[in-house]
Amino acid sequence: MRDEYIKAAHKVVQDPNLLINLVSRRVKQLKMGQKPMVESLERLTPEDTALREIIEGKITYEISEEEEENAEV
Repeated sequence: MRDEYIKAAHKVVQDPNLLINLVSRRVKQLKMGQKPMVESLERLTPEDTALREIIEGKITYEISEEEEENAEV
């Protein structure tokens, strides 16, 4: 993974655990054949593609109320 992509994605998703989960889920989807939501002139790894999608706002997330309550305990 490219360090600059990780840093830029971390600005979008500040929680490192959440960022790891988002990237790993998207990488699984890409490896199973889903098309990338970003275009690139260079060949990117699935990890870099997932990070670029997060950076460009193509992937978003939502924390459920149940997860928020569990986090506060």
